[in-house]
Amino acid sequence: MRLLPVLAALAAGPAFGQQPGLLPEWETRKLLTSLVDNAKKIEPLIAEIRPSDWISQGAPDAYQLQWQRVSQSIGGLQAASQKLAAQPSKITHALATLYGLESMQGYLGSLAAGVRKYQNPALADLVMGVSDENANNRETLKQYILELAVASEAEFNVMDNEAQRCRDMLVRQPPARPAAKPKPTPAKKDRP
Repeated sequence: MRLLPVLAALAAGPAFGQQPGLLPEWETRKLLTSLVDNAKKIEPLIAEIRPSDWISQGAPDAYQLQWQRVSQSIGGLQAASQKLAAQPSKITHALATLYGLESMQGYLGSLAAGVRKYQNPALADLVMGVSDENANNRETLKQYILELAVASEAEFNVMDNEAQRCRDMLVRQPPARPAAKPKPTPAKKDRP
């Protein structure tokens, strides 16, 4: 059966080299470092935002929650990025990183609208400018996830095809003949 060598080679794939089309691990880590570094640049800007002061100007309480969520999103992005850097072939870690980034972007966009209206339009522009610096990184991460999914599907297809081939070989083998039973040897008669 040749299934075991094929499965062993697939399992050891990353150890023997990078899969074609995927970013090398060092480039993936560089991308993640850039994502996190950019998110960290937003933290001091978020500290300047005071949504609790806006309530007296008629702002909804939701801005306070969005302000908290931005900070949580930055922490979530950092945690997901660390996991992906440790295991760059895990699609779940890559998706968690993308979702963390997009969550942060969504909250920032809404929060910046509040900053523009209730606090300081220049600060809102600065927050969104720093956030937009991650646009290229976000697109690279999306492409990486797509390539990772394609590579994983290809690996699965190879394993599935090999398993099907092995099953077909087993089904086509003639049934094993039962072993012939040894003829009983006559018992020796005791002599009186």
